[in-house]
Amino acid sequence: MKKSRNKKSRLIITLLPTVIIFIIFIWFLMTIFEGKKPLAKLTPLPEYISKSTTFNVVISDVKMGLRDVKVSIKQDGPAVPLLKKNFPYTGLFNKKGVHIFDGEFTLNPKQLNLVQGQANLIIEIHDFSKRRGGDGNLTILEHKMTVDTIPPSMTALSRSHNINRGGSGLIIYRVSADTRESGVLINDILFQGVPFNNDPHTGMYLCYFAFPCNVKKDTALYLWAKDVADNEIKKSFHYHIRQKRFRKDNIRLSDRLLDAIITSFPPTIFKPDDSNIEKYLFINRILRKENTDFLQELCQSPSNEKLWDGPWLRMKKAATMATFGDERTYYYKNNVVDRQLHMGIDLASFARSPVQAANTGRVIFAKDLGIYGLTIVIDHGQGLATMYGHLSSIDVAVDQVINKGDIIGITGTTGLAIGDHLHFGFLVHGVPVNPVEWWDAHWIKDNILKKLSMAEKLVEK
Repeated sequence: MKKSRNKKSRLIITLLPTVIIFIIFIWFLMTIFEGKKPLAKLTPLPEYISKSTTFNVVISDVKMGLRDVKVSIKQDGPAVPLLKKNFPYTGLFNKKGVHIFDGEFTLNPKQLNLVQGQANLIIEIHDFSKRRGGDGNLTILEHKMTVDTIPPSMTALSRSHNINRGGSGLIIYRVSADTRESGVLINDILFQGVPFNNDPHTGMYLCYFAFPCNVKKDTALYLWAKDVADNEIKKSFHYHIRQKRFRKDNIRLSDRLLDAIITSFPPTIFKPDDSNIEKYLFINRILRKENTDFLQELCQSPSNEKLWDGPWLRMKKAATMATFGDERTYYYKNNVVDRQLHMGIDLASFARSPVQAANTGRVIFAKDLGIYGLTIVIDHGQGLATMYGHLSSIDVAVDQVINKGDIIGITGTTGLAIGDHLHFGFLVHGVPVNPVEWWDAHWIKDNILKKLSMAEKLVEK
């Protein structure tokens, strides 16, 4: 019995090295013949390619490491290489080799003479596994996209565009079917066009635009469009800017006036140690700009439908206290402390006068707005809006449809107001313009309605 146990022990001792060697051999084979493919991520993933675009590719292989990566673009002919990189084998089982690669490549369809139509972006990655006859595991990542380097086409259909500085205009134009966005461009301001009769299939668009009173008189206007592939076109069109001088107004600030104005605003908006003049300048500069920016953003998603009808109403029996574009200079203790433009018309009747909606539309804002106090903004469609500031009360709600002449509020002194009055503003895609034009039936007929009628006739053809 004892001899039998000794014999088994000797057998185990004899076979153990063989078993260990066999296990090590199996582990070695499993390591060098590992079958996990490299991972790859490509950004961005555009549907269209129109101009030089930089792509980022991140590849990884946590086991045997990366052997090579090749990026190419293929259409009907041979694939065109964009990136090719080989990685060294370093250390035992490539432990010190490259396991993660984060790189960039640029694809310029014009330089590569790519033709219009489909193209296939191909990424091929090998690792150092001994599989596939020693070529390693292979990952192929493909991204199909459309090459489109041809900009959209656009043509102005309306011909006469006479615009007052600080005033409004309307242009009718036609764009190609691939157009995604279009309008009138002035500096960095885009006035968005909308489909005529809210029907994009006709290719006919209309765009209300402004020539702001605070831009240089020789600033150029352009028709602009972008297609689904982000190709852009910018074209000049015939227009004439009528120069206009705006009234100059001097406003003298007393300590008593400053105190009255500042106490009408929440104390939390000021720095605790600011003087009254510093608090006033915060209201007149910073808060004013914030309110202006807010109104412009508010008006960027108007109804595509024409909601208005006929001239806008002017407040009844009201005197004009301040005009549009007034260049105001503010004095404190005989020193100039600020300059601002007045971007509306101040109208005053008797205290707490009823305020009518100047035209039909939908309420898009109805609450306090900084320097304008209690304020109502009405969307009249296609980029046109009116605002009513310094109200003492509001009688409408957001999303409420308002008819021309409806009472929407009562005049007051809220916000940065000296005396009971209405601040009436007219906005074209959020840009303030002179409301006087929109009160004028003759101006509307010549500059707006005639063009809309012309467009209707073109659609009927």
